[in-house]
Amino acid sequence: MLSSTEMYWSIAIAVLIAGTLAYLLWKQRKEARQPKIKDNYDLPVATKQLQLQAYERLTLLTDRIALPNLVNRVNQPGLSAREMQSLIAQTIRQEFEHNITQQIYVSAEAWDAVKNLKEQNLLIVNQVASFLPENATGLDLNKSLLELTMQNPKASLHNVVAEALSYEAKKLMR
Repeated sequence: MLSSTEMYWSIAIAVLIAGTLAYLLWKQRKEARQPKIKDNYDLPVATKQLQLQAYERLTLLTDRIALPNLVNRVNQPGLSAREMQSLIAQTIRQEFEHNITQQIYVSAEAWDAVKNLKEQNLLIVNQVASFLPENATGLDLNKSLLELTMQNPKASLHNVVAEALSYEAKKLMR
């Protein structure tokens, strides 16, 4: 299991990333309040529909790669911690790659938020796995990941990213 010092370092890194995303969300909302030269009313209906579908898919991606959801979905008894680490990382990457084309339809900020979520989750999985003993099981890794997210709900960015995606989608619907 993680020592308290190692756990605090992992949490500190996760909180730093969460703070960055929160700042980006705040900045995005601030910019949204400022008058724009071109409004969404000028976009063709088909374009708006594609954009809304992209936000919907990215919201689903955000939910699918949220660590608690991911751990529950890919859990396989009998795997070592290293095998589970690899499976979780591979699943995150596959989910992300499956949705990579959606960046065409969303704002750069929204896409950056999704990319940051992916990177943060990979970082957390790899850090937590690196603190486990060599003989740790996949269950040990999953348990440590769930404990980390339960102890520090703010360290997980998936809620912030989902909120940002939802906000942008709602702006399109005005």
